Amino acid sequence: MVKMIVITSTTERKRKMINRLARLSLLMFLIPAASLVNAQATDDNEIIIDQAGNTLTLYIDQYGYGNKIGGSDFSATDTAMTVTGTSLTFNIDQIGDGNILFGSVTADTSNYVTAFTGNGNIWDWQIGATGTSSDSDYLSSITGDDNTMDMDQGGNANAERLNLDLSVLGDRNIFTAIIDADDVVWDIDVTGSDNNFATLQKDGGEQSISIDYSGDSGDIDINQLSGTCPTGITTCNGLITLDITSDNATIQINQKDAAGDS
Repeated sequence: MVKMIVITSTTERKRKMINRLARLSLLMFLIPAASLVNAQATDDNEIIIDQAGNTLTLYIDQYGYGNKIGGSDFSATDTAMTVTGTSLTFNIDQIGDGNILFGSVTADTSNYVTAFTGNGNIWDWQIGATGTSSDSDYLSSITGDDNTMDMDQGGNANAERLNLDLSVLGDRNIFTAIIDADDVVWDIDVTGSDNNFATLQKDGGEQSISIDYSGDSGDIDINQLSGTCPTGITTCNGLITLDITSDNATIQINQKDAAGDS
């Protein structure tokens, strides 16, 4: 409690002493309040998005434990993040443990710049599951352990021209990506041990994936299906480039000219 001090003397020494006592009392009053703020800072950060419109530029920086972007609790019945538009730009940074990015985006001619730093992160994004998602460009980095990535691009809707760069630094990460799009270029750089990576590329056009993996006990599954060529294109090509530095690695590749799943 801050005490009221009545000044009864005008001497300089007494004024200084009174000022010191007042500052000390105020400091003692503020310490419990500061402790309360620190305790509350451990609660989850959450951003719920429901957006429709073109030329959106979205910048999000989240710091702390349990950052969330999407719905309120990410359960099966919850309303997830829904974003619809054209020429959208996302710049998302989540720094901390237990981060979650969840929801669906329907967007053409859009850019996605994402950075996740921490452990136990979940990236569950559906791009173009219910509408077109052509001309998508990703620049993503994940730093940490025990992360889970589940990405769906296209979702059997119209999707063309995808360029994705993914950099991963950490151990025991699990990544699943289903790419249902024409003309895909994907560059992946993974450094760490016990990482599990699975991808399915399907539909027509040019399909290209390049993986640079450095770490022991890697588990990599690649399914690349050239599918049906777009109108006016007579040849659909698939290209897989691997640079693997690993002991005890398991790699399985299925590459075929077929539109169905392998």
